[in-house]
Amino acid sequence: MDLFQTSARVREVAGVTDGVPGDAAGGVQGRGEPETSDSLRTFGEVVKAFRKRAGLTQEAFAPTVGYSLPTIASIEQGRRFPPPGFVDQAEVVLDAFGAIKGAAKHLSRKPGLASWFRPWAKLEADAVSLYTYENRLVPGLLQTPAYANILFNEQIPALGEDQIKAQMAARIERKKLLTDRPDTTYSFIVEEHVLRRRTGGAEVMREQIDHILDLCERRNVEFQIMPQAQEHHAGLGGPMQLLETPENRWYAYCEGQRIAQLIADRKEVSILHKRYARMRSQALSFEESVSLLREIRGAL
Repeated sequence: MDLFQTSARVREVAGVTDGVPGDAAGGVQGRGEPETSDSLRTFGEVVKAFRKRAGLTQEAFAPTVGYSLPTIASIEQGRRFPPPGFVDQAEVVLDAFGAIKGAAKHLSRKPGLASWFRPWAKLEADAVSLYTYENRLVPGLLQTPAYANILFNEQIPALGEDQIKAQMAARIERKKLLTDRPDTTYSFIVEEHVLRRRTGGAEVMREQIDHILDLCERRNVEFQIMPQAQEHHAGLGGPMQLLETPENRWYAYCEGQRIAQLIADRKEVSILHKRYARMRSQALSFEESVSLLREIRGAL
């Protein structure tokens, strides 16, 4: 599927044993896929070899291809799938006579990340802005391991231990976005009832709320709560995500049970953007949200 030609297309989650919505579950799937970490490591070594051949350090190479130093380091270490545009840029900058493009053809993912979530994950990995509204569960990027583990263990149909481990590994890797990309702007709007529900019990939720409070200390993270007292708001149509690429192109992503929708159509994305903008004005302010988080935590 071409990421940049997708337009409001519904993708059936056939064969996926996810009992949890994709972003809330981190885009993980129940059935394992071929282990391909060797292909990522090999690709990283190829990039590293041509970078050194060109006499460039990672620090010097990063701006020439338009990606951050942590992204370059992760790619060379085989820990990260190259974001859209990286392969072509690296090929030109390093004058690799087709070697980098050739190595990229053999890349595939580790188990744990659902195929239907990958187009969004590729865009997400290099986003300069990422907005999330959630009314079901704590967003995947904000979940603690204990909170995520409860969700994975309670999926229907039940998952095996190996499947749960693969999902947890994918979750931990994806969460690195919040620390690896300090220049990315993150905005989260979460319904109050999600935070008051004692998912996993009081101890799990105390840890989860503490984690969100810690993330709120980061300058690039904005967290708002949609209060239960708000009688109507612009997000009643369901959860959504919006992101902005380095080229300043916006995409949207929406989910239901066992379906996912990546939206590239500019008019459709504009509608969702307007709704999210209205929700930001209808939700509690950042300061009010942090205060309410502390209040909810104290009541647990």
